[in-house]
Amino acid sequence: MEELFELELVGGSIERRYRRQRPEVEAMPWGTLDPREHPEATIEAARRAWTGAAFQEHRTGAACAATLRSLIECRAPLDLIALASRFPLDEMVHVELCARVAGELGGAVSLTYDPERMVASYGEGCEPLVKAAHQVVAFFCVGEALSIPLLHGTWKACTHPLTRAVLARIVEDEADHGTFGWTFLDWALHHLTPDDVEALGRTADAAIAGVEANWADLRARPPEAEVHASDLGWMRTEAYLVAAERALQRQVLAPLRARGIPVSRA
Repeated sequence: MEELFELELVGGSIERRYRRQRPEVEAMPWGTLDPREHPEATIEAARRAWTGAAFQEHRTGAACAATLRSLIECRAPLDLIALASRFPLDEMVHVELCARVAGELGGAVSLTYDPERMVASYGEGCEPLVKAAHQVVAFFCVGEALSIPLLHGTWKACTHPLTRAVLARIVEDEADHGTFGWTFLDWALHHLTPDDVEALGRTADAAIAGVEANWADLRARPPEAEVHASDLGWMRTEAYLVAAERALQRQVLAPLRARGIPVSRA
């Protein structure tokens, strides 16, 4: 059963407590992005992109929360768990930031999803430590490690004060997300069997395949989306895909192989 992706705030004292935790959200230069300065087709593409970004951050928040539960269940080191406990909050902040950019552009587009399939299942049926390792490999060693250089490149290419500030905030938060997976693996690998490690390679392959499917969608991006890309918060498709392939090789495949995790991607 699919649901419409909608967001809300309780408001009042709850919102004030949230704002005290993350005051940088309200500090953004909201109100400075005027959609009338861009062609209608470009704004429509941007609304679609930022709505999709909000949903992807929401999915990542769910993935971080699922991984956090597994870390607690497998009794991972307390400092690792404590660091990971911040990640769901970071992602909810990113959801709000992306959604509010879409709002500045005229509002989010309609997006439906299946809540029960929002996060891929990795390591199901395994003992707690092995399950946590599968989730970390998929969500952090592939997903988050790959997103950092791409977000950084997009931020560098961005010129509008609002979209640049939003991307800078996300990049700053994601720095710890991108390195967390490798720290966990460096602790966990000596607890795993060779069969466990080989299975982690298959999980990495599956996660990489999902990323590459998203890249295929980018190749179909309409030409009008390339106009004013630097204002509205994304890299041109060709430059993005070049950077993405380079990041995959350097930030994902090389570190996995250095830790003995076999991946089939050439």
